Amino acid sequence: MIYFTGDTHFGDPRVLRLDKRPFANMVEHDHVLIRNWNQTVGTDDEVWHLGDFISASGGGCTELLARLNGRKHLIVGNNDPTTTTNSPGWESVQHYAELRHDGHHLVLCHYAFRTWNQMSKKSINLHGHSHGKLKPLSRQYDVGVDGQELRPVTLEVLLQRKRVGAGGKDMHD
Repeated sequence: MIYFTGDTHFGDPRVLRLDKRPFANMVEHDHVLIRNWNQTVGTDDEVWHLGDFISASGGGCTELLARLNGRKHLIVGNNDPTTTTNSPGWESVQHYAELRHDGHHLVLCHYAFRTWNQMSKKSINLHGHSHGKLKPLSRQYDVGVDGQELRPVTLEVLLQRKRVGAGGKDMHD
Protein backbone atom coordinates (compact mmCIF):
# COMPACT_ATOMS: atom_id res chain seq x y z
CA MET A 1 0.00 0.00 0.00
CA ILE A 2 0.99 3.61 -0.51
CA TYR A 3 -0.05 6.23 2.04
CA PHE A 4 0.15 10.00 2.07
CA THR A 5 0.39 12.34 5.03
CA GLY A 6 1.88 15.63 6.10
CA ASP A 7 2.05 18.35 8.73
CA THR A 8 2.62 15.98 11.64
CA HIS A 9 4.75 18.64 13.35
CA PHE A 10 6.09 16.17 15.89
CA GLY A 11 7.55 18.01 18.88
CA ASP A 12 6.14 21.40 17.85
CA PRO A 13 3.79 22.81 20.53
CA ARG A 14 2.52 25.53 18.18
CA VAL A 15 0.13 23.03 16.56
CA LEU A 16 -1.75 22.61 19.82
CA ARG A 17 -2.60 26.30 19.79
CA LEU A 18 -2.66 27.26 16.10
CA ASP A 19 -4.39 24.16 14.77
CA LYS A 20 -6.36 23.43 17.91
CA ARG A 21 -5.28 19.81 18.01
CA PRO A 22 -7.09 18.07 20.88
CA PHE A 23 -4.16 17.26 23.16
CA ALA A 24 -3.07 18.54 26.56
CA ASN A 25 0.64 18.44 25.64
CA MET A 26 3.13 17.34 23.00
CA VAL A 27 3.87 13.99 24.64
CA GLU A 28 0.21 13.04 24.23
CA HIS A 29 0.10 14.54 20.70
CA ASP A 30 3.17 12.67 19.49
CA HIS A 31 2.08 9.41 21.13
CA VAL A 32 -1.33 9.49 19.39
CA LEU A 33 0.14 10.39 15.98
CA ILE A 34 2.72 7.59 16.25
CA ARG A 35 0.02 5.12 17.34
CA ASN A 36 -2.32 6.19 14.50
CA TRP A 37 0.51 5.93 11.95
CA ASN A 38 1.48 2.42 13.06
CA GLN A 39 -2.15 1.22 13.24
CA THR A 40 -2.64 2.40 9.64
CA VAL A 41 0.70 1.70 7.93
CA GLY A 42 2.28 -1.75 7.71
CA THR A 43 6.00 -2.39 7.84
CA ASP A 44 6.16 -3.06 4.09
CA ASP A 45 3.98 -0.11 3.07
CA GLU A 46 5.25 3.12 1.55
CA VAL A 47 4.52 6.57 3.01
CA TRP A 48 4.94 9.92 1.30
CA HIS A 49 5.15 12.62 3.97
CA LEU A 50 4.38 15.98 2.37
CA GLY A 51 6.37 18.16 4.73
CA ASP A 52 6.62 19.57 8.23
CA PHE A 53 7.56 16.28 9.87
CA ILE A 54 9.32 17.22 13.14
CA SER A 55 10.55 20.47 14.64
CA ALA A 56 14.24 21.06 15.28
CA SER A 57 13.51 20.98 19.01
CA GLY A 58 11.30 17.90 18.71
CA GLY A 59 14.02 15.34 19.33
CA GLY A 60 15.82 12.92 17.07
CA CYS A 61 14.31 12.57 13.63
CA THR A 62 16.19 9.35 12.87
CA GLU A 63 14.94 7.74 16.08
CA LEU A 64 11.36 8.81 15.37
CA LEU A 65 11.50 7.50 11.81
CA ALA A 66 12.69 4.14 13.17
CA ARG A 67 9.56 3.96 15.37
CA LEU A 68 7.19 4.56 12.42
CA ASN A 69 6.12 1.72 10.11
CA GLY A 70 6.81 1.75 6.40
CA ARG A 71 9.35 3.04 3.91
CA LYS A 72 9.22 6.81 4.18
CA HIS A 73 9.73 9.55 1.58
CA LEU A 74 9.88 13.23 2.48
CA ILE A 75 8.59 16.09 0.39
CA VAL A 76 10.29 19.00 2.18
CA GLY A 77 8.08 21.52 3.96
CA ASN A 78 8.80 25.01 5.24
CA ASN A 79 9.31 23.67 8.78
CA ASP A 80 11.70 20.83 7.97
CA PRO A 81 15.18 21.66 9.34
CA THR A 82 18.36 20.00 8.08
CA THR A 83 18.19 17.61 11.05
CA THR A 84 15.05 16.27 9.35
CA THR A 85 16.10 16.42 5.71
CA ASN A 86 19.52 14.87 6.42
CA SER A 87 18.15 11.93 8.42
CA PRO A 88 19.20 8.54 7.04
CA GLY A 89 15.71 7.20 7.84
CA TRP A 90 14.20 8.56 4.61
CA GLU A 91 14.08 6.51 1.42
CA SER A 92 14.16 9.80 -0.49
CA VAL A 93 14.03 13.54 0.18
CA GLN A 94 12.92 16.11 -2.38
CA HIS A 95 10.89 19.29 -2.67
CA TYR A 96 8.58 17.99 -5.40
CA ALA A 97 7.70 14.64 -6.94
CA GLU A 98 5.45 13.17 -9.59
CA LEU A 99 4.39 9.55 -9.63
CA ARG A 100 1.89 7.19 -11.18
CA HIS A 101 -0.33 5.33 -8.74
CA ASP A 102 -3.53 3.36 -9.34
CA GLY A 103 -3.80 4.79 -12.86
CA HIS A 104 -3.46 8.40 -11.69
CA HIS A 105 -0.72 10.93 -12.27
CA LEU A 106 0.08 12.49 -8.89
CA VAL A 107 1.86 15.79 -8.31
CA LEU A 108 3.24 15.99 -4.77
CA CYS A 109 4.44 19.14 -3.03
CA HIS A 110 4.19 20.58 0.46
CA TYR A 111 2.33 23.56 -1.01
CA ALA A 112 -0.99 23.55 -2.87
CA PHE A 113 -0.87 24.72 -6.48
CA ARG A 114 -3.27 26.78 -8.55
CA THR A 115 -2.12 24.83 -11.60
CA TRP A 116 0.06 21.73 -11.91
CA ASN A 117 1.54 19.39 -14.49
CA GLN A 118 -1.00 17.45 -16.57
CA MET A 119 -3.88 19.21 -14.83
CA SER A 120 -5.89 19.16 -18.07
CA LYS A 121 -5.34 15.38 -18.20
CA LYS A 122 -6.93 14.92 -14.75
CA SER A 123 -3.71 14.66 -12.75
CA ILE A 124 -4.08 15.04 -8.99
CA ASN A 125 -2.29 17.51 -6.70
CA LEU A 126 -1.57 16.20 -3.20
CA HIS A 127 -0.24 18.73 -0.70
CA GLY A 128 0.04 19.71 2.93
CA HIS A 129 0.83 23.09 4.50
CA SER A 130 -2.72 24.43 4.81
CA HIS A 131 -3.83 22.24 7.74
CA GLY A 132 -7.24 21.61 6.17
CA LYS A 133 -8.08 25.32 5.94
CA LEU A 134 -7.69 25.90 2.20
CA LYS A 135 -10.56 25.45 -0.25
CA PRO A 136 -9.30 22.86 -2.72
CA LEU A 137 -9.48 22.98 -6.47
CA SER A 138 -10.90 20.02 -8.33
CA ARG A 139 -8.56 17.00 -8.05
CA GLN A 140 -6.58 18.64 -5.24
CA TYR A 141 -6.26 17.10 -1.78
CA ASP A 142 -4.66 18.25 1.47
CA VAL A 143 -3.18 15.07 2.95
CA GLY A 144 -2.06 16.75 6.18
CA VAL A 145 -3.11 15.02 9.39
CA ASP A 146 -5.47 17.84 10.42
CA GLY A 147 -7.93 16.90 7.67
CA GLN A 148 -7.26 13.15 7.71
CA GLU A 149 -8.22 12.05 11.23
CA LEU A 150 -4.60 12.47 12.39
CA ARG A 151 -3.31 9.56 10.30
CA PRO A 152 -1.88 8.68 6.87
CA VAL A 153 -4.42 8.12 4.11
CA THR A 154 -4.56 6.22 0.83
CA LEU A 155 -5.37 7.77 -2.53
CA GLU A 156 -8.43 5.52 -2.72
CA VAL A 157 -9.85 7.01 0.49
CA LEU A 158 -9.16 10.55 -0.71
CA LEU A 159 -10.92 9.93 -4.02
CA GLN A 160 -13.97 8.35 -2.36
CA ARG A 161 -14.62 11.33 -0.13
CA LYS A 162 -17.20 13.69 -1.58
CA ARG A 163 -16.12 17.30 -1.19
CA VAL A 164 -18.01 20.49 -1.84
CA GLY A 165 -16.09 23.56 -2.97
CA ALA A 166 -16.91 27.19 -3.56
CA GLY A 167 -20.49 27.85 -4.67
CA GLY A 168 -21.63 24.39 -3.57
CA LYS A 169 -20.00 22.76 -6.59
CA ASP A 170 -19.28 19.03 -6.19
CA MET A 171 -15.49 18.75 -6.15
CA HIS A 172 -15.46 14.95 -6.59
CA ASP A 173 -14.27 13.88 -10.03
